[in-house]
Amino acid sequence: MKTTFSSLQWMAFMFASAIVAPIAVAGLYGLDAADTASFVQRNMFVMGIAGILQAFFGHRLPINDGPAGIWWGIFSVYAGLSGTLFSSEIETLQALQGALVVSGIIFILLSVFGLINPLSKLFTPAVTGVYLLLLVFQLSKSFVLGMLGIGYRQDSIDVKVTLLCFLIVVFTILLSKSKIPLLKQYAILLSLAFGWLLFKVFGLTFSIPLHSDKIISLPKVLVFGTPIFDGGLIVASIFVTLLLITNMIASIRIVEQVVQGLGAPVFRNRENKAGTMGGVSQILAGLFSTMGPVPLSGAGGFIQTTKTAGRWPFVLGCGLVILVSLFPTLMNFLSSLPTPVGYSVCFVVFAGMIGLALQDIQRNDNPNIKLAIGISLLSGVGSMFVPAQSFSSLPPIVTAIFSNGLIVGTIVIIVGQQLVNYFDRTTLEDQQH
Repeated sequence: MKTTFSSLQWMAFMFASAIVAPIAVAGLYGLDAADTASFVQRNMFVMGIAGILQAFFGHRLPINDGPAGIWWGIFSVYAGLSGTLFSSEIETLQALQGALVVSGIIFILLSVFGLINPLSKLFTPAVTGVYLLLLVFQLSKSFVLGMLGIGYRQDSIDVKVTLLCFLIVVFTILLSKSKIPLLKQYAILLSLAFGWLLFKVFGLTFSIPLHSDKIISLPKVLVFGTPIFDGGLIVASIFVTLLLITNMIASIRIVEQVVQGLGAPVFRNRENKAGTMGGVSQILAGLFSTMGPVPLSGAGGFIQTTKTAGRWPFVLGCGLVILVSLFPTLMNFLSSLPTPVGYSVCFVVFAGMIGLALQDIQRNDNPNIKLAIGISLLSGVGSMFVPAQSFSSLPPIVTAIFSNGLIVGTIVIIVGQQLVNYFDRTTLEDQQH
């Protein structure tokens, strides 16, 4: 019974974490309601498979996969270039399918040649601390806008939605801090159910039209046609893959820290195996015409909140996601979870991750690395406020990277950490001579 409820909680968290991106991307490409529902179905199907592959053959940690932020950025940027670089939205999506396949192949090649493990050594506590802080800062805008109801029923602040979201946040905090173990362990699942019920009572839920009248609907492959391998997107795929590896390693480090703190086993030095499975997942995303997945750092906050560090509840949760994606009625039911409810519950989960970030940062006594941390945070957060149109004259891949404050700040702290290490070694050598 305990494993069953933990699995349901993982499934609910996975849906809340992964449902927004595919809906937003489908809107950018003008997909109708049926095609959007099918796009979401394929997205959840691939995310579930990716999680199971990683749990058994990759990093072997309970980390849910979700649409990668960098792929979301690439899909968004290229949506605006349809009709310019490509003749139509469909042709653009065909090229993106090709880019995902190429990214998967690069992932696998880097893993086979053992190049991912060395990259993992770049992720010191300073790097993971900055990464976590920037991740929370970047997501905070979406959380706050969602909890204010902006874009849910209207384009302005929705007072009724805001008040209910405040109640959900308070309810989630009280459950997560409860002295009753059962309430504390299932705080996320109970909060999502409570919030959904609350929105239903106040008439704030919306139904989603069925995309299929079949009882079971298998996800289709190459929905947009044969992949197109465009030279520009192939080059972009190289950079995207390196950034996905950065994201993946950061998530592994964060969850390792949380899981180890809860006394669960941790499997070390599996970055190359995780990279191989990450490559397989990218190829699957290309074949199933959806967005590329990546292990999400938010799993650390989820595990810390629920104290559920075991792999089996996670694996079963992934299995439930795959199973639900095959039944249109169930998919529509779970997809109708009000987004403000998901944002409210995740708000508490990610708020807890700030503590993890501060713990990592406080482990550094070196004043030089503290300066590097300050520069990276300033660079990353500052980039988040630069208007998207300011990058319009730059190549698409440059736009996707430098309009993302998380990526900018992470690159700066990795470079800064290496410079500090170099100067420290040089100073030590001078003193010895």
